[in-house]
Amino acid sequence: MVSKSYSNLLDLISCDSPKIGTSTGVGNVSKRLTRVMTAAGIISELEEEYPASSAASDAPSVQREKLIIVSNQLPVRAHRRTDGTGWYFTWDEDSLLLQLKDGLEDSLDVTYVGCLREEVDIREQDEVAQILLDTFNCIPAFLPADLLSKFYHGFCKQYLWPLFHYMLPLSPDLGGRFDQSLWRAYVSVNKIFADKVMEVLNPEEDFVWVHDYHLMVLPTFLRKRFNRLKLGFFLHSPFPSSEIYRTLPIRDEILRALLNADLIGFHTFDYARHFLSCCSRLLGVTYQSKRGYIGVEYYGRTVNIKILPVGIHMEQLKQVMDHEETGLQAAELCESFKNLVVLLGVDDMDIFKGISLKLLAMEQLLEQHANWRGKVVLVQIANPARGRGRDVQEVQAETYSIVERINKKFGLPGYDPVVLIDKPLQFYEKVAYYVIADCCLVTAVRDGMNLIPYEYTISRHGNCRLDQVLGVDPLSPKKSVLVVSEFIGCSPSLSGAIRVNPWNVESVSEAMYSALCMGNMERQLRHEKNYRYVSTHDVSYWANSYVQDLERACKDHGKRRCWSVGFGLTYRVVALDPNFRKLSVEHIVSAYRRCRNRAILLDYDGALMPQFSVNKGPSEEALRVITSLCRDPHNTVYIVSGLDKETMSRWFSFAERLVIAAEHGYLIRKTKESEWETTVPIIGFEWKQIAEPIMKLYTETTDGAAIDATESALVWQYQYADPDFGSCQAKELLTHLESVLSNEPVIVKTGPRSVEVKPQGVTKGLVAERLLSELEERSVRADFVLCIGDDRSDEDMFEVINQAAAAGPFLSPVAEVFACTMGQKPSKAKYYLEDSSEILRMLQGIANFSDSSSSAPLLA
Repeated sequence: MVSKSYSNLLDLISCDSPKIGTSTGVGNVSKRLTRVMTAAGIISELEEEYPASSAASDAPSVQREKLIIVSNQLPVRAHRRTDGTGWYFTWDEDSLLLQLKDGLEDSLDVTYVGCLREEVDIREQDEVAQILLDTFNCIPAFLPADLLSKFYHGFCKQYLWPLFHYMLPLSPDLGGRFDQSLWRAYVSVNKIFADKVMEVLNPEEDFVWVHDYHLMVLPTFLRKRFNRLKLGFFLHSPFPSSEIYRTLPIRDEILRALLNADLIGFHTFDYARHFLSCCSRLLGVTYQSKRGYIGVEYYGRTVNIKILPVGIHMEQLKQVMDHEETGLQAAELCESFKNLVVLLGVDDMDIFKGISLKLLAMEQLLEQHANWRGKVVLVQIANPARGRGRDVQEVQAETYSIVERINKKFGLPGYDPVVLIDKPLQFYEKVAYYVIADCCLVTAVRDGMNLIPYEYTISRHGNCRLDQVLGVDPLSPKKSVLVVSEFIGCSPSLSGAIRVNPWNVESVSEAMYSALCMGNMERQLRHEKNYRYVSTHDVSYWANSYVQDLERACKDHGKRRCWSVGFGLTYRVVALDPNFRKLSVEHIVSAYRRCRNRAILLDYDGALMPQFSVNKGPSEEALRVITSLCRDPHNTVYIVSGLDKETMSRWFSFAERLVIAAEHGYLIRKTKESEWETTVPIIGFEWKQIAEPIMKLYTETTDGAAIDATESALVWQYQYADPDFGSCQAKELLTHLESVLSNEPVIVKTGPRSVEVKPQGVTKGLVAERLLSELEERSVRADFVLCIGDDRSDEDMFEVINQAAAAGPFLSPVAEVFACTMGQKPSKAKYYLEDSSEILRMLQGIANFSDSSSSAPLLA
């Protein structure tokens, strides 16, 4: 395997390694697929739609269960024949996409979708595509040169990749400003890839696994076509903190696209944490950890989060270590660096690999520890840059300058303290350097993963052939030392490494000195720690673990009823219970007209009045509708709110027959002239003297937080606080209150950006029970029940109503029951309406019938 970091998957290989695969040329072909799109230009309109469907498809039927792996690059190399008459192809044995097959079941049919690195003439594309399908099970996407340049060198490498590595485009020289034409090219390429997937997809059986930041909006195009598609995504680069990510002009579109996957994978918890923070801050979605799995709740779907760093291909690396050329090269290097301690660096020549910082640390080491001059050498292998531009030229110029200065300053006859190798090396040559190096230095300032430390650890463990070539006792303990940056993805998994801040040159220099002076026993222990992890968490383990979690995340797809919401890149799928549907105004008005004993339960906060309305009081339309419903003698109407009784009494003083429930059902007033009464036995409120000072303490330390106090409850709100800090404070407050109130007759619970303390047993379900029992006392069996709410506190009402409809003695056997929530979401209600305005229009529809059948005048 070549030196690489998986901060992108565009060029997984920068040099050749010994070929183990097969090669195939142009020949007879047998498989035939309908060509959806060979090449395309920029799609100008982002709003172009696929027809949404849940299961039906005209895609070709495939018998075997299939995994479709989608990446920017295919794991295949194309070679021009020497006579220029055609192409022949070989597997790219160093491609991660090919290596991960070792972790999959043999019965799983793997198909690849991606681009070739080489440009193929349009006249040859169909023939090349058929050869790749027949021989390699690959579906190539051929992109026009101008579109490819805008997509890859433009949006991906010039804008997206630097931003994900924490480089903001603060000036035109730093990556350039956001360019809508490059963004359109990015979207167009993702759409072309979606078309390619459609050529081979059986949506009922197949799994799709999308890789890396080049295809982050692809999940939207795929989900738009097949709502129940089993879809995973893995990001091989860092995901930046929310402060960086939020500078993206198309930040919401990318987040929503990723959330259209079923499983999203990251190398480290930091990357996943940043993603979850962005989802919370920008989209308001919540997440939770349950039985070790992190899930994001998104419109009824649970999007699972996978945290597992990729590993190396152990078998391939061991094969290279076993090659005769590797042993000969290692022996030659041992002779070249005889009597020298070798420090090794292997990095791409780009701005994030920290080569110059490493060289400055080496310079400081030789400056402060003169006794090591002539005894230690830093071999820096600089792989060719994957990007292009002035920043790469600046890195190269700075590297050459520092190397020249160090060698001139500290060099001796026949000794250069820094050996810079800036030409492509075969993989076996790099392995030879790993084998003879006493310490490996990886000091990148930002890197998605970086597998150099893993490769070094396995290489240093050696084998019998290398031990013999190097004259090492096979039974002697293996030793190695790693100095790694804390800003690379592999750092958390290497517990035996010395972690450094690469920006702190003095710290890196001290780490290098510690490595030089380290005793053999510590070297052995550190090596054993690293080897134990790397050898058991290889690429096969990573792939198998990911696919297993993808299967688990998709196991309930067939039970879902899916609804499409949004257009273009705002598209998402709402997964609902099969019996959950929109409430038809005509249906409910018809039922209302037929019935004579009607019970109506209306939540106020969020249902009748929008949750975040500036004016919390009822609108004129709401007052008019409630008056009409209460005036009908066949109706029993309840209004339920979390507000205090004084506010509710003032707002609804006009309605004689309206029953008001305040403080989430703790207090009820039957009529305008009645006294307020409690729904649960009256208890003491001494617990408030304990809880309120604690809440005040958290309010003072949390900017934007406030306390809402009612007669029965205390609510700590952090709606206007920083989401992450507020959530952190809420968790701490919840634990604090639970501990001090454990012996009090109260419950402590979390709500939407709140922590609430209230008496035990107080729920809105009590209000529903009270309504039904009062009807029974009057020997009235309701034949029409309407219950409307919008949040989790209303689910208790829905549950009581549903139970009564199923088996309760309170309702007529032919009762029409309408439990309705606001918005398309998981709920115990069987109906939904979109928003408060739709709820009021529906209530107006039934109120009009009451008005027409009543002689009483309307409210002015």
